[in-house]
Amino acid sequence: MQYMFAKGFLGTGAPFFMDLVTLIVALLPFLVYLGILFARKGWYELHRWYQWGLFLFSLIIFGWFEYGVRVGGGFRSYVDTSHWPRVVLFTVLILHILIAVLTVLWWARTLARANRHYRHGNLPGGYTLRHIRAGSLTAIGIFLTSLSGIWIYLMLFVF
Repeated sequence: MQYMFAKGFLGTGAPFFMDLVTLIVALLPFLVYLGILFARKGWYELHRWYQWGLFLFSLIIFGWFEYGVRVGGGFRSYVDTSHWPRVVLFTVLILHILIAVLTVLWWARTLARANRHYRHGNLPGGYTLRHIRAGSLTAIGIFLTSLSGIWIYLMLFVF
């Protein structure tokens, strides 16, 4: 697993795993939007499997990222190389974690409820409007998670 801590590819001094996760996090809102387009086109089965796959992929990436941070010395070791005050970095980190955890929980809830309503024939159907609202909140949470994650990356390794 030494490759995780090799110099990254974005030219910032961040380790490889941090660059890769940041790139994935930056692309995640666009990938979610692609899944939404599947539903809008009426490709509900593709939308369903795509969203589950994206959710599971995100959980795997999150686990890999957490492993890298822990083995790499924790968040504090990255804070030491930043020019930002610790209180600002930790405040943004807490905000990011709060948004990310709530989003993952809401995303899981949305997927589980959609799965149940799909099996019972209510999706598409009578549950569609609620699902669209829940999915929209999930997409907003993913966008905010992405934005705050990029913000942390920039504060730690760029500015």
